[in-house]
Amino acid sequence: MKFKYKIQNKNNGIEEGISESPDKFALARELREKGYTPISVEEIKNEGGIFSKKSNFFGRVSLSEKIIFTNNLSGMLSAGLSLSRALSILEKQSTNSTFNEVLHSLSENISKGDSLSDGMKKFPKVFSGIFIPMVHAGEESGGLPSTLTEVGLSLKKTYDLNKKVKGAMTYPSIILSAMVIIGIFMMIYVVPTLTSTFKDLGTELPSSTKLIIWLSDTISQHIFLFLMIVASIIIGIIFLSKVKSVRRSIDRAILYIPVIGKIVKEVNTARTARTMSSLLLSGVNISNSLAITEEVLQNVHYKELIHNSIASIEKGQVLSASFKENTFLYPVMMGEMVEVGEETGNLSKMLLDIANFYETEVDNKTKDLSTIIEPVLMLFIGGAVGFFAVSMIKPMYSVMNNI
Repeated sequence: MKFKYKIQNKNNGIEEGISESPDKFALARELREKGYTPISVEEIKNEGGIFSKKSNFFGRVSLSEKIIFTNNLSGMLSAGLSLSRALSILEKQSTNSTFNEVLHSLSENISKGDSLSDGMKKFPKVFSGIFIPMVHAGEESGGLPSTLTEVGLSLKKTYDLNKKVKGAMTYPSIILSAMVIIGIFMMIYVVPTLTSTFKDLGTELPSSTKLIIWLSDTISQHIFLFLMIVASIIIGIIFLSKVKSVRRSIDRAILYIPVIGKIVKEVNTARTARTMSSLLLSGVNISNSLAITEEVLQNVHYKELIHNSIASIEKGQVLSASFKENTFLYPVMMGEMVEVGEETGNLSKMLLDIANFYETEVDNKTKDLSTIIEPVLMLFIGGAVGFFAVSMIKPMYSVMNNI
């Protein structure tokens, strides 16, 4: 929530500002800890609703916007601009109202003497994963511009990886969606016409034809009920996927799917290696690097492996052992190269090489995926069309033979 506050500073002057906080009491406590005396703290209501010019309906900041932000901020700092000045310029350039407010808050915090990483901590949904620890490490070392460049590069690699995977799934998704829409259209408008013809002829219908007619009657006569059932199924799947035991089963089943499972493993390997490499290069210790990597990964089994690795390292074991003992999740190459990195004291470089290798592998496999999926889709579509055609034409042939 956003609050407008009025405070008395250390010189007995009155200042006003805007800040985000879980509630007004937490904000007042934060201001007192900084040596200020709160006079008033009032919540800012969103005037104008979701259709106002400044509102952002989705209230989110895209990954591409974060990449542009880090690259531009790094460039401005390298050019000699002060941090507050650079943030002020980026605030004016931003067209995303949510990100505009975030940048405004960061700029205010900097002007009050806070660090950039402290300001980012107030927006965990925007600056998640590697952002805060790497920026903090850059501030400590005095190399914030170069650290921001590294953050931007890491985010760009993540963006490219996500884009390749989504791009590979776009084609089959469009084809299957079109099939479903066309199928529903035929059930509502085409099948009822044929059904009335079969009734007039009075012929005995095969089981497959009866099934199609039943589906057509159900959809055309109870369209709203049908839509409610479909919506309920979708909501039920979403709800079940959030149940831990079900999510574990789904995540594990995905790893066994031919082609797709291998891509998922390589994506998680590349993401693990890229994130850890960036954090270690920035000076973050290995335990914290693993904890942040755990947040970045999405598959439950990978998250659990990384979480267990933290406990193992704290007991004095090497990181490579965790990867070598779990070759079902991580390829053998991961454990071997991490072991070499530990022995040579160049772990971050080895992880970077692993990330580059598996990002290239994912790129190649996603390109090949469309070639593999296309004939499978054609067979599926041909089977569905053939089943429908045979089911509708077979009764007509029966009538003609009787005549």
